[in-house]
Amino acid sequence: MSTPATYLRIARIGWVLVREGVVTAIPPENLPPFARFAQKVAGLLERRRAQFEERSDRLSRAIGRLGPSYVKIGQFLATRPDVVGAEFAADLAFLQDRMATFPVTEAYAAVEGSLGRPVADLYSRIDDPIAAASIAQVHPGWVMRDGREEKVAIKVIRPGIRQRFAHDLEAMYLVARLQERFLPHTRRLRPVEVTKTLEQTTKVEMDLRLEAAALSEIAENTENDEGFRVPRVDWERTGRDVVTMEWIDGTRMADVEALRAAGHDLNRLAETLIQSFLRHTLRDGFFHADMHQGNLLVDRKGMIVAVDFGIVGRLGKKERRFLAEILFGFITRDYRRVADVHFEAGYVPSHHDVASFAQAIRAIGEPIHGQPAETISMAKLLTLLFEVTELFDMETRPELVMLQKTMVVVEGVSRSLNPRFNMWKASEPVVGAWIRDNLGPKRVVTDLKDGLHAALRLAEAAPEIVAKTERFSRDLTEMAEHGLKFDAETAEAIGRAEARHTRSGRVALWVIALLLAIIVIKVL
Repeated sequence: MSTPATYLRIARIGWVLVREGVVTAIPPENLPPFARFAQKVAGLLERRRAQFEERSDRLSRAIGRLGPSYVKIGQFLATRPDVVGAEFAADLAFLQDRMATFPVTEAYAAVEGSLGRPVADLYSRIDDPIAAASIAQVHPGWVMRDGREEKVAIKVIRPGIRQRFAHDLEAMYLVARLQERFLPHTRRLRPVEVTKTLEQTTKVEMDLRLEAAALSEIAENTENDEGFRVPRVDWERTGRDVVTMEWIDGTRMADVEALRAAGHDLNRLAETLIQSFLRHTLRDGFFHADMHQGNLLVDRKGMIVAVDFGIVGRLGKKERRFLAEILFGFITRDYRRVADVHFEAGYVPSHHDVASFAQAIRAIGEPIHGQPAETISMAKLLTLLFEVTELFDMETRPELVMLQKTMVVVEGVSRSLNPRFNMWKASEPVVGAWIRDNLGPKRVVTDLKDGLHAALRLAEAAPEIVAKTERFSRDLTEMAEHGLKFDAETAEAIGRAEARHTRSGRVALWVIALLLAIIVIKVL
């Protein structure tokens, strides 16, 4: 339930965005008249220096002022161009998650509270932090193994971040509900559902045991893959607020010159990176969803090592087939098949015309053919595809948008290593093998096997289903004969909730009125 404090948080967010010039940077052409007027008023209140800054700088400054939880929100929205727009998503993608470090004593307290043992019993030494982000910071440390010291990386959660994020999330939910209520055309984007996704994603990221589990799962999936691995997890020294893992000595992929100087084959690294990402996506249905250059290192053996698994994505079998058939349809110029896949998956409402949708798909695919392969971007293709589906009321699919955004990042990293990198040639072994195994005769066998398993599970659950159906039928008959009744406790609870809602609404209106008065006074 929204409280006056939540409205005050929203007012503070709005004030910071106005002062840093973010509001005036919003393209005015798609805004309604009242919003354009508000934008002009905001221009009178912004800082003078904001007028001379790039929009990305304005966003970075504003989010930095709002605090660490908003850095995480900004990073999440960078993966949702369908919500904030492509231009703002691009600006947010460059948001630097670099925060001030917190004292080592607080890190010790977090480690001991999470693991239930003194730091001295767990580590022979912990050094000062080398990096700090919105949710956690990383310390080099040493542990004793088999009589010798081994260097490890220790990631510790930021104190108080969960409580602060929970409070800031209340404001996000209120904005989402207001958006759905007063901007009906944005309901297709499901802003409340997007906020729920943000909440779930960040809660997972704030439990470092789950990041360790993601590392462990990826390690098992990639055990036999060439050229790619992840750090080993030290489970004895891992808990909710701390994860300890293997220390990686390597060169960051962002430093292309250092990679070249170390004698690494840049084209091979680019090929390994894109193939690894596609294997994780199509074969495993589980991928690193924050695969930017800062989270990728190359060790002395030339192996790509991915770190920071706080954000991961999953795709079910249906989504993986959807992705593969789309790519295959564009390659073979079978646009009707691409359209059919969208309708079969239920992504485009059935009242639309399949032939018209196929025509829109053709408008994306045809310009691609005839271009040099190294200039064709799979990520750009998917971006255009999602833009077209907006015209046909395709609802937001968070898992597909996260995949598309990650593909944009991975493709960008590959082409930073080799600007003329042929993405399609490098991808063919992985995509082609998956299509042969999953869209050919093997698919029928797999579907039959899955169907048989589902039928067996249904047969096992049949007695319970029958019993529940019988109880539901009896309750429904009784309700039809005697009406729906509330007990006294339920009726009293409804009355209390309604009274609280009315009081909160009145207080909120007074707060908003007072803020508007302050703004008018400043303008005059």
